[in-house]
Amino acid sequence: MGTAESTKRKEKLANQDTAQREPNSCTNMADQKDNIDDFKVQTAKHPNMTSAPLRPHSEHSKDRASKRLSTESNGTSDGGVGSSTPVEITALEESFRRFAIHGDTRATGKEMHGKNWSKLCKDCGVIDGKNITLTDVDIVFSKVKKKSSRTIIFDEFKVALGELARKKYKDKTGEEAEAEVFQLIEGKSPVISGVTRAVASPTVSRLTDTTKFTGSHKERFDETGRGKGKAGRVDIVDTSGYVSGYKHQGSYEKKVTKPTAGRPM
Repeated sequence: MGTAESTKRKEKLANQDTAQREPNSCTNMADQKDNIDDFKVQTAKHPNMTSAPLRPHSEHSKDRASKRLSTESNGTSDGGVGSSTPVEITALEESFRRFAIHGDTRATGKEMHGKNWSKLCKDCGVIDGKNITLTDVDIVFSKVKKKSSRTIIFDEFKVALGELARKKYKDKTGEEAEAEVFQLIEGKSPVISGVTRAVASPTVSRLTDTTKFTGSHKERFDETGRGKGKAGRVDIVDTSGYVSGYKHQGSYEKKVTKPTAGRPM
């Protein structure tokens, strides 16, 4: 009897353990199924990722953000799916951006105004006064820009340079002329003018040199050329009691208030 009861007790405990394990096994199977589905989705998006471990979604978002910032910093658009290398900026485009932001702190460097376009052509030697003049530069700018816009972009900038190149170098082909003009501009920056100096002339020196003043104007300045202020404009009355030219002015008070210490009684 004891053996039969112990056998029944063991079977009952085994059945309870199986009943407790079944929910956990179902949960584990559901988790594995979800992981397999996620792996299939990632594999479909990235066929080359067979052995690489899966990365969280947050890391993919960081990669996309860093890629967008790098391309926007260079002024280029996204190079398509899977493209992470930004387009290199040429020397011509770099000069375009330097002149585009000249004198405007809010400029982005992607558009150029007519004033900066004229400065670029002048500073880089495109304007020679013979084949290319300032009027030619303004006409080409109005020709290549959009009707409703006051600026030009880099592509329109190159078209404008091509127009000027064919007019500047008439004895060369179109490509050779454009190459010559591009070389004039590549690597250049806006020329900042210095402080304008006053031109010395006899008329200006006569009006500013106080030693040459006469009459009442002469009385307004001392020997060093510094103004006397009110004393040079108004006759101030002397109320000290001394006659003019007296050399010992102020000595009487010193004599009266002379100390008496040390005198014999």
